[in-house]
Amino acid sequence: MNSNTELEQKIETFLSGMTLEEKIGQMTQVRHFDDISPADIKSKFIGSVIHTQGPLPGEGAEQWQAKFSELQKQALSTRLQIPLLFGVDAIHGQNTYEGATIFPHNIGLGASGNPDLVQKAASITAIESKATGFNWVFSPCVAIPMNEKWGRVYEAFSESPELTAIMTKASIIGHQEKIGNKGVMATAKHFIGDGSTDFGVEGGLTSLSRDEVFERLLPPYKAAIESGVASIMASFNTMDGLPMHAHKFMITDLLKDQLQFDGIVISDWKAYSRFGQNDIINAGIDMVMAVDGDLDGFQEGVRTGVLDGSISEERINDAVRRILRQKFKFGLFENPFPDKSLIAKIGIPAHRVVARQAVRESMVLLKNKNQTLPLKKNTKIVVVGPFANNSGLQSGGWTINWQGTKENYQGATTILEGIQKFQDSEVKFDLDGTANIEDVDVAVIVVGENPYAEFFGDIGGEMDLFQLTLTDEHQKYIKAYKEKGIKVVVVLISGRPLVVTEQIELSDAFVAAWLPGSEGDGIAEVLFGQFDFKGKLPHSWPKSEDDYQGKYGPNFWDKSIEPLFPFGFGLTYQSPK
Repeated sequence: MNSNTELEQKIETFLSGMTLEEKIGQMTQVRHFDDISPADIKSKFIGSVIHTQGPLPGEGAEQWQAKFSELQKQALSTRLQIPLLFGVDAIHGQNTYEGATIFPHNIGLGASGNPDLVQKAASITAIESKATGFNWVFSPCVAIPMNEKWGRVYEAFSESPELTAIMTKASIIGHQEKIGNKGVMATAKHFIGDGSTDFGVEGGLTSLSRDEVFERLLPPYKAAIESGVASIMASFNTMDGLPMHAHKFMITDLLKDQLQFDGIVISDWKAYSRFGQNDIINAGIDMVMAVDGDLDGFQEGVRTGVLDGSISEERINDAVRRILRQKFKFGLFENPFPDKSLIAKIGIPAHRVVARQAVRESMVLLKNKNQTLPLKKNTKIVVVGPFANNSGLQSGGWTINWQGTKENYQGATTILEGIQKFQDSEVKFDLDGTANIEDVDVAVIVVGENPYAEFFGDIGGEMDLFQLTLTDEHQKYIKAYKEKGIKVVVVLISGRPLVVTEQIELSDAFVAAWLPGSEGDGIAEVLFGQFDFKGKLPHSWPKSEDDYQGKYGPNFWDKSIEPLFPFGFGLTYQSPK
């Protein structure tokens, strides 16, 4: 008997002995700090717990592990002793834990073009996630962004399905395989069309034809399934007049039947009450984030649906099979509790070396007039702008907090600190671009977007907090130093390509550094020529705001919009001057 047959027999044995309430419990994911008490885990047969924005499980990793162990003990005290899955949005490192290694967001990893590096970053994320008590991460995002107005562009690797598929495979293997220790469950998200909504609206309408969806958006999911991804998360967007969570053709007919995905299809946040209640179960959702008051309504609603025949018991059994299958595959029945020995690996130098390499390889050189870069150790330098000395600002959303942080955080190195390491003489710092500084050779001006996540980052959306151009304040930094006759090197910190045509013209050198994460000194290593630029644009770069009059911005499918720089552009120190 082969191992797969043995596994499936184990699953059927469990399933045959489960009550309807136990099955629905396995389909339930709750938030640990306000949806439930530890006793609820046992009484409601909960199958999974998510940690998100809100009270922390404890002060340090030992306390985090202890909290989750307490909940796990409740699950193991039930009749069937089925262990819990603990999930977390660890999307660029274990970014909910201060002191963890924070990698560049996926847009930067896409610019690196280095799948081996992506695999290493994912394996480190798995180790540090397990060290804080988790066995499931909601990563990678494998969206294909088609409009920079979308507030989640940085979560995806590229506008290119081919590049995204390559990076997706590397990320999943890194998260899930045994590299020093057994991995965590990975999640490909958000199925499907999240980055390709009209006008870049988070959760909006994806009006691409079905053929376009299959050609442009499906390849990363095929790669994910081929790589054995444990779970796929449904998307907030609508398609064909249906919420994606309730789109039976896409979830069941395509994903499960045609593509033969045998893992868990998990809902996104509060999907049961938002997208049609039992409609999402019948469409093929296996586990539901029953959060923010959804728990009792979800469990009772599904129970009623089964009893009145509007949900088939086979649909419930399919969901529970998938959940149990992953719990067995990832060894939860044998090792349900966190590994305390991993705590010592959180944020260690060896992990930060990999993150620093990711920073270096993600940077894209867009301009280098008269060999302004690399900087020399004896060059008189002023570093300008608050983004230069703030690890929170340089890391973007999903860093310590859901919407990111605007302060320095534990273990991180800022760009200014990195530059100071390489410079023989004093490096001056002009926080707001108003200092009376003229006796320098070069101004390294760091500008960018404040951190944001999800719909908060949509341009022109319901929050409308951001824009496609730099703020007036950041534009003034560049103009002020240009007017002084000082060479200007601009380092752009952003989660997407921005309209910076004028600022590129004003600068002597211009670098797209994306959202580098905790290792700001990786930027300095390249600016000083310790390493050459390797990054290539993972997106077409817009030349003006007029590029966004239609549904989408410049991309390599739409030849009617000529970008300022095409997909794949990137200079090196050896490029023709």
